[in-house]
Amino acid sequence: MSSKLKIFNTLSKAKETFKPINAQHVGLYVCGPTVYGDPHLGHARPAITFDLLFRYLKHQNYKVRYVRNITDVGHLESDADEGEDKIGKKARLEKLEPMEVVQYYTNRYHKYMDMLNVEPPSIEPQASGHIIEQLETVEKIIKNGYAYIKNGSVYFDVERYNKKHQYGILSGRVLEDLYSTTRELEGQKEKRNSCDFALWKKADTSHIMKWPSKYSAGYPGWHLECSAMSAKYLGKEFDIHGGGMDLMFPHHECEIAQSTIAHGKNPARYWMHNNMITINGRKMGKSLGNFITLEQFFKGEHQLLSQPFSPMTIRFFILQAHYRSTLDFSNEALLAAEKGVARLTQGVSLAEKIEPGASTSFNVEEFETECYNAINDDLNSPILIARLFEGVKAVNSALARNISFTEKDLTRFKNILKLFTFDILGLSSPNKSGDKEQKTIEELMSLIIDIRQKAKKSKDWDTADKIRDKLKNAGVKIKDGKEGTTWEL
Repeated sequence: MSSKLKIFNTLSKAKETFKPINAQHVGLYVCGPTVYGDPHLGHARPAITFDLLFRYLKHQNYKVRYVRNITDVGHLESDADEGEDKIGKKARLEKLEPMEVVQYYTNRYHKYMDMLNVEPPSIEPQASGHIIEQLETVEKIIKNGYAYIKNGSVYFDVERYNKKHQYGILSGRVLEDLYSTTRELEGQKEKRNSCDFALWKKADTSHIMKWPSKYSAGYPGWHLECSAMSAKYLGKEFDIHGGGMDLMFPHHECEIAQSTIAHGKNPARYWMHNNMITINGRKMGKSLGNFITLEQFFKGEHQLLSQPFSPMTIRFFILQAHYRSTLDFSNEALLAAEKGVARLTQGVSLAEKIEPGASTSFNVEEFETECYNAINDDLNSPILIARLFEGVKAVNSALARNISFTEKDLTRFKNILKLFTFDILGLSSPNKSGDKEQKTIEELMSLIIDIRQKAKKSKDWDTADKIRDKLKNAGVKIKDGKEGTTWEL
């Protein structure tokens, strides 16, 4: 099956037409969360980005195996090879078993992803459940001569690798420059070079999570899990590897090096990276005091928020920017997103009220083509949303009898709106709380409009005008037409 989908491949630094290794099958691997705290806006962006990709590939009739890992061991505080395990530290501070921490925050992650209407992956492996596969990968790298053992730890020899391969092929980093900028960390003296990275670390006596191995009682390096688990579930080479831009170096760069030596090839054909989220122009981070969890968004419990924001508002806010662009959070941007998603979903619902006519004066085929062109252009969700808003304008025009659709074209038009808004953008789905809220809003508006119509019928113009003005102040526009009254946010 051929696809018009083009993806920006970080590896080639260019848009490429997507062609899977095996026809009609796609292997997709995305780096998931390290589960030691509540999910935040930074977790939501990659989840929604690759959910959009997952949904669209399935719409294109691909059979997709989507693997998104859970990191529950080996991710140290420094994001390097020294320091305390993030989950181990949380367990120590809370006086819990590490797997209690893992289970609790994995459940929380799933809860909030479900609220955001993010579909679950096909497989969600945990690093701690694949220690055997990771040790097997270490053995292959040692056997091929690209790793060395020191004091019970095993390190990847980056300098030797760089002689035959290119360390930095993904990120564009130059090894010589890295040597001059790598800061000295405790424990690096046992490495041959500062840029070497751990495949297996010997655990000290205070380290909670450790496993027996021929090298030492220890734990896997952070980068190793993804190489081992992607190979297990997707093969030595698969189609797409995704994740946040902050993982490009060193995490993904190290994955490529490990897999190239262990399996003889770069693991993925296409590498995709979503950009970061900033808050009022500054990078989001706990140290800056601008760190906002999804729960805080949904409850409105943060000093930067004026009110609670629904999951669909957050999803729309993320989708209205291209995944490769920086997304700047502000309360004002969320308020605009709230109005935008309501206007779009309401417009799709109002399309059901359009009556078919004798002819079509709206180019449905062109509208459909423009929607597909947008999504095929490297998942250009903001352009797609703009096209859908053009569709909403057509809905309002049709309700005002300014344009018309034949019954066949009307059915096609409504299906396009629903397909891209609900199935592909994932802005709503059956039994989601957002749908119940939208239904309630529509019922209330129907009641208000009915009261106003009765006031007009009885020539109570003051009441009719007062209702109109109050709605306008609340951000609701109503339009009186020959066929009745419509409304929009």
